[in-house]
Amino acid sequence: MLSDLLDTVIQTVQQLDPWLVATIAFVGLLLETSLFIGFLVPGDATLLVTATSVTTPQQWVLIVLAAILGAFAGESIGFALGRWLGPAIKRSWLGRRIGLANWEQAETYLAKRGGVAVFVSRFLPVLHSLVPVTAGMARMRYRKFLAWTLPACTVWAVAYVSVGAFATASYQQLSSQLHWAGFVFAAIIVVFVVVVWLVKRWLTKRVDAQLASGATGTDSPPTRVP
Repeated sequence: MLSDLLDTVIQTVQQLDPWLVATIAFVGLLLETSLFIGFLVPGDATLLVTATSVTTPQQWVLIVLAAILGAFAGESIGFALGRWLGPAIKRSWLGRRIGLANWEQAETYLAKRGGVAVFVSRFLPVLHSLVPVTAGMARMRYRKFLAWTLPACTVWAVAYVSVGAFATASYQQLSSQLHWAGFVFAAIIVVFVVVVWLVKRWLTKRVDAQLASGATGTDSPPTRVP
């Protein structure tokens, strides 16, 4: 059953044009951050599925670049929306649905950690969608935002695409020899997801502790400029 499902998904994705898969990855990750689609369809899942299309090093590079550019473009749009619309986003229907507590957490973390908050938020639930917008509202310099968010997007994209491609290649190599090869694929993904969850949990606790204690880092708060 599992092998049949994996075969269907992998074959379907691999039959698509590589540029179409890259476009799906780019658009999905762009929308995830810029329009808060990530609250409904996490970019992590989008990236793992599109990574099953990878069969050559060139395709790996294509998907990684698409993921980096999509995530970076989405965060940049979120930053721009925060800069242009400001508090109006918080007062909107979607802003109210997100919740005042989440907005306040993003604002406090950004004020205390500055650029570090931008980097770390890429790996945290909720904050990865709110911090770019909040950075725009706080009028952080875009050059500073770029310097922190681009490396985070790169690390995130490389990790997810690599694991998705490795799990797919392992399954395809073993599927003709082992009837339980699907469990190898599942095990790789589960281990990765658990590790990511543990890291996110650790980061979240660190963020909560820093906010609760009022600790400040060496990175200065975002600069407010006209």
